[in-house]
Amino acid sequence: MSKIAIIGATGRAGSQLLEEALRRGHSVTAIARNTAKLGQRAGVLKRDVDVADRAALQAAVVGHDAVISAAHFSSIPYNAIIEPLKKAGVGRLLMVGGAGSLLLPGGTQVIDSPGFPEEYKAEASAGSQYLDALRQEQDLDWTFLSPSAEFVEGERTGHFRLGQDELLVSAEGRSWITFADYAIALIDELENPAHRRQRFTVGY
Repeated sequence: MSKIAIIGATGRAGSQLLEEALRRGHSVTAIARNTAKLGQRAGVLKRDVDVADRAALQAAVVGHDAVISAAHFSSIPYNAIIEPLKKAGVGRLLMVGGAGSLLLPGGTQVIDSPGFPEEYKAEASAGSQYLDALRQEQDLDWTFLSPSAEFVEGERTGHFRLGQDELLVSAEGRSWITFADYAIALIDELENPAHRRQRFTVGY
């Protein structure tokens, strides 16, 4: 059992990561601006923290084995998470990534492909910048897990594929993963690290 802090624990990805971590017996600190919506849960310590408050985030993550960030990239600067973790002495960071920086056949990034939705470009671009910064990081043991192009609600099947930097596409031509199955892949990585200081991806 590990002691895990989840930043953005009330969001769609974060809440499924919380459920998966609890299912496996981990102790979880749920971090969000307003954790009241989580209710009272055994094994969950709630911390209302604005991630922009670096001192508060540092205090919230002290003593944890790992931190999982499911925060939106466009809403917080890179160092708003990295610096508090380092100061708190937390060496392991797992990050809910984006699909925009994944590669298509030919080497083009998904974000640069024709028809990429304009409304997602700011978040996708910020996610790509986070990944670039992590690849220069010398002190943290980090992992960045990019979902498939469609990151959606759906059942927890436990059946999916893992990849590295290329977008995964199903035999039917769809690139997708549910939040629940994504959570399985990320908590698997937490428990049995196979992608230290790397990005990888998950899809059907």
